[in-house]
Amino acid sequence: MNFVYLHTHDSGRMMRPYGYACHTPALSALAAEGFLFRQAHCAGPTCSPSRAGMLMGMAPHNTGMLGLAHLGFSLNDTSKHLGHYLSEQGIYTAVIGVQHEAGRADHALLGYNEFYWNRLKTNEDTDYHHTEVAEKFLADPARKKSPFFLSFGLRCTHRPYPTLTTEETEQSAFVLPPHTVPDTPENRLDYRSYQKSISIADECVGRILRALKENGLYEDTAVLFTTDHGIAFPHMKCSLYDAGTGVALILRHPRMGHACSDALISHLDVYPTVCDVLGVPKPAWLQGHSMLPLMEALDAQPTQGEDHLNDYIFSEVTFHASYEPMRSVRSKTHKLIRYYFPAAEHRPPANTDDSAPKDLYFRTPLSRQARPREELFDLMADPCERINLVDNPSYAEEYATLSRVLDDWMQRTNDPLLQTVDPAELAPSASVYPPRPTVPPAKKHASPPRSSPTFPRGMVQQRTLTKRTVECTLLTSCNFFVIIKVKILRKEVDKMTTEAMIKSTAILSAS
Repeated sequence: MNFVYLHTHDSGRMMRPYGYACHTPALSALAAEGFLFRQAHCAGPTCSPSRAGMLMGMAPHNTGMLGLAHLGFSLNDTSKHLGHYLSEQGIYTAVIGVQHEAGRADHALLGYNEFYWNRLKTNEDTDYHHTEVAEKFLADPARKKSPFFLSFGLRCTHRPYPTLTTEETEQSAFVLPPHTVPDTPENRLDYRSYQKSISIADECVGRILRALKENGLYEDTAVLFTTDHGIAFPHMKCSLYDAGTGVALILRHPRMGHACSDALISHLDVYPTVCDVLGVPKPAWLQGHSMLPLMEALDAQPTQGEDHLNDYIFSEVTFHASYEPMRSVRSKTHKLIRYYFPAAEHRPPANTDDSAPKDLYFRTPLSRQARPREELFDLMADPCERINLVDNPSYAEEYATLSRVLDDWMQRTNDPLLQTVDPAELAPSASVYPPRPTVPPAKKHASPPRSSPTFPRGMVQQRTLTKRTVECTLLTSCNFFVIIKVKILRKEVDKMTTEAMIKSTAILSAS
């Protein structure tokens, strides 16, 4: 048995198999032949943490990937990566196109036997090029000689979206943007561009499926399609609402039929499922559950089979382009989201991709309002997650249960937020952005400046500082924040506040 893992960037469930008005005939055909999971969710709605969680089989914070790989975060044990593990089990592994679990200089650490990546001018050109490479890979006679695992990653539907033709621009009058943004001309045009991007991704998927058939591999190959998280609109990507964590997940098994499942699925369930499909042992570190028994039950009785896998699933954000720590637990009927400082104080603009919907949202006073520390939603009565029920006595039992479950999970997985919410301690030791302006390091006992992606301009972290080390959060002109440690003689300062230190830092920066 072979396994092909097809994945896009930032697509959520916005495609035809999930009822959205997008032209995706290849994905519709794949869903008609396989298992369509309607309630699948990622383990972290940001690029690298989502993929790290799925391909390491653990909560993102257990993998070490608290933020984006290209900004300095890394896996703590690449030998546990699915590509590495399958290679050790005798499966020939290849990744063609996007992977987001390692920086480009470190991709060999993931353990794939083959790796190919070549970014061209646009996302669509890159995807078409990688599709050609994947077609040649599948046409190689060696594919019929031994089992293989192919990861085929698409840049689409990541922004920037493709340029629309005049006709496509006119068609934007007849589209409906996602429910998280208002129905305006700008948002309709932006969403029409997304529709074009997902259609290009679908075209590439169709070519891969055709190559499997033309090379006699289709009837001996399981095919999984998914994406990392919700689309790049406000309240979707990098949010713990369903619009952010909800993902497409379609799995075709050549020995089974097709079914639609409403079971609660986590991306952490993918790794053990791949192991079961390929007939290799499941490693002990996995935190998810194989979907194969569920698929077998549904295949035997499509309308009456067991349709349950998880009582609860979890998701998290720590860093994206900015520090925004939050955690969530979801059952089939309710969800609890917990925000930590500074996520409970503001919504960092940097964590929403630049777009017309973002511009509109962050011009409103609502975007600058503080969040509640926790949000509880009744997903059966309020699927859009608009009414916070934390203080509603009618939901006291649900709140207590989900709070306990979330606490237990964080303790069981040794979540670093239980120890600290200080971004300086959670960020990589190397700077992920060049600090501008910068303060010269102390001449003695100096440590490298540690930086994390930014608070919005004007936001200052409040902190009481004591003794020899003053730690302050500074907004720079390039809208990044830099954690700066300044050594101060004990006799000169006993206690200072962050605001006082910023004045001193500004003097140093100007000199």
